[in-house]
Amino acid sequence: MSKTLSIVIPVYNEEATIHLILNKIQKVNLAEGMQMEVILVNDCSSDNTKESISTYQSENSSLSIKYFEHSVNKGKGAALHTGIAEATGDYLIIQDADLEYDPEEYNDLLKPMLSGNADVVYGSRFIGGRPHRVLFFFHTIGNKLLTLMSNVFTGLNITDMETCYKLFKTEMIQGIKLQENRFGFEPEVTAKISRITDIRIYEVGISYYGRTYAEGKKINWKDGFRALYCIIKYGALKMN
Repeated sequence: MSKTLSIVIPVYNEEATIHLILNKIQKVNLAEGMQMEVILVNDCSSDNTKESISTYQSENSSLSIKYFEHSVNKGKGAALHTGIAEATGDYLIIQDADLEYDPEEYNDLLKPMLSGNADVVYGSRFIGGRPHRVLFFFHTIGNKLLTLMSNVFTGLNITDMETCYKLFKTEMIQGIKLQENRFGFEPEVTAKISRITDIRIYEVGISYYGRTYAEGKKINWKDGFRALYCIIKYGALKMN
């Protein structure tokens, strides 16, 4: 029986790119004849994102899209919580609504999962020979320091804790209680999966087509401090 990949996409003010990322997803031929379901969670966008999604749905009925929206802006993590809860696929991957990550690499991430070797797969921007846009020096240093701090408390040797591309067995991720509503999702979920007995975590090198702030990038230095707080809270102190 064919398996399904749930693609959870948190969306906030992405009217300019949402149709482009959905086009990319629609062109992906998943391995082993897998099906896909796209779960869009509109986190109370203030632009025409909702209208753009509605238009896309009416013109692309062949792509299975489930649409949900928040009545108030809650943050990326909260949108992910909604999407994860609504997923019905066997596997679940997180996809940003912009064009920084390439859906063509889903099969690369799925490979260790489908071979029976992995329970979780992270896509790393810092390993492998994939294209990587050269942008913010201090963002790179910050990402690596946060990853290092996370590894100290989880005992893992991940190279890119902050990556968007995280692939899970759906039943497993739905069984984890997640609390962080903004960008603290990354260190929280990493800390909590690290505590699962006999968890098998793999990394796969991915490409990265980063955006500048003028192009719509949203994460900032305040989110870095929140990530550090979450590393201590869920990693060092092992709070639930």
